Parts: sequence; structure tokens; C-alpha cells
Amino acid sequence: MRTLNLFFAVLALSLAACQGGSSEQKQGQQEEAAPGMKYTVTPFSPSKSYPDARIESMSFNNGKFEFVLNESDYQLGVQTPDATQKMCANSAQGQHIHLIVDNEPYAAKYEATFDYEIPDGDHYILAFLSRSYHESIKTEGAHVAVKAVVKGNSMTESTPTPANTPMLFYSRPKGTYTGKAETEKVMLDFYLVNAQLGSDYKVKAEINGETHMIDKWQPYYIEGLPMGENTIKLTLVDSEGKMVDTPLNPVTRTFTLQADPAEG
Repeated sequence: MRTLNLFFAVLALSLAACQGGSSEQKQGQQEEAAPGMKYTVTPFSPSKSYPDARIESMSFNNGKFEFVLNESDYQLGVQTPDATQKMCANSAQGQHIHLIVDNEPYAAKYEATFDYEIPDGDHYILAFLSRSYHESIKTEGAHVAVKAVVKGNSMTESTPTPANTPMLFYSRPKGTYTGKAETEKVMLDFYLVNAQLGSDYKVKAEINGETHMIDKWQPYYIEGLPMGENTIKLTLVDSEGKMVDTPLNPVTRTFTLQADPAEG
């Protein structure tokens, strides 16, 4: 009888192990089986870091921006060393500054001084250092965010974005992507000012209407996008999922994926 009871006990444990598995295995199975999602959004692979890169100053006078960068291993106009490993769109002109005025698409600038036009009025201006494949450097020193008054293509007033004003700026995707190397994996990247994702804030990313919630500030690969026009809407939301009442929130961009005839 003792032998028989031991047999059934071992059998029960074996069945439980086969049916249950580890919590990690269960999570993986549930993720693979998630129904109704057309697109996958996964963290970008680790990138070349530039912890010391810094924008020392930014000025805008008579239609000309002038940036001063510190001395570091980050340089404008050169290729980021790991660019060929990223499997996404990359600029042949190298590393650059992303300049965003209000809710407009960014302008990529490969030199520290350049001409630019801004209409008279109050504006939010964000500039940050970018790798050659357009991924932002997300350190405090690598960006400048100001609320400015512009008149006659010059900043007459400029103050840092108020610390009590959390803001979300859209960066990528942008424009047109051509060919398999650029369209299979498209990078989603955005910039946060005065906000930390996690318990207080999240980013609601609506990709062609499909919602993905993001709780960590990092770039992401989007896979499964169709050829043609695509639309992404980013919204900064609070811990309850409600839109944060803050300037420039939300923001929507449309971009295009197209096949390369040479690959046909």
C-alpha cells in the first residue's frame, strides 16, 4: 500500500509540473498568444553610450542657431560605431542635432551653427544630440528645452521649461523608409522633459489605431507595419491612463514605408 501511495504522489507531482511550468514559461506563452495585435513593439538593442556628451549652450539670433558642445567622444557628422548592427534607417551624414519647435517634426542638423526660421510668438524649443541612426541621447546634459519668445527671428526671452510642466516630444518614425533594411524594423523614439515613466507617467502609443502602453523611456523596434502610409499618435498619460493636461500633448505623425524596386 505504501508503494502504491508513493506511486500516485509522484504521478501527481509530474502532472502538475507538466501542466503548470514556471511562471517565466507561462508569461512567455501568454505573450506569444496575445490575440488581436498586428504589431510587435520591443526594446531597441543597447546602443553606443555617450554619458559625457553635453550641449553647453544654445542661442538663436537673426535667424541663426548656434550650439556649443563640450569636448567628448561624441562628434557631429560622424557615424555612430554600432550603426551597421542596428538593422534600421541610418543617416549617411552621421550624428546630428534634432531640433524640435513646438509640435513640428524635427530638423536634423549636422553642424553646430545653422540658419533657421521661427515665426514670431511663444514657442517650446527642444534640441538634443542624436546618434547617426536617429536615436536620441537621453541624458540631462545632452538636451536643451526652453520656453521662448521669438521676435524677428531672434529669441528675445528664453527660460528653461518649467519643472512642473511634464512634456513629451515625438522624434521617430519620420518621413519615408525604403527597402527591406529600413522597413522591417522601424525605430520608435521620443523625448521626455520633466517626466519619468513608471508609476507616475506612461506613454500611450497608438500605431495605426492599435494601442501599446510604454512605461520605460527607451527606443523601440516596431515590426509588422504595412507598406504605404502609417500613423502613430503618442500621448503622455498619468498613472490612471488619463491624458496629461500639458502643452503639445498628444502628438500625431504620419510616415511612409515603401519597397525598393531594386529588391524586387
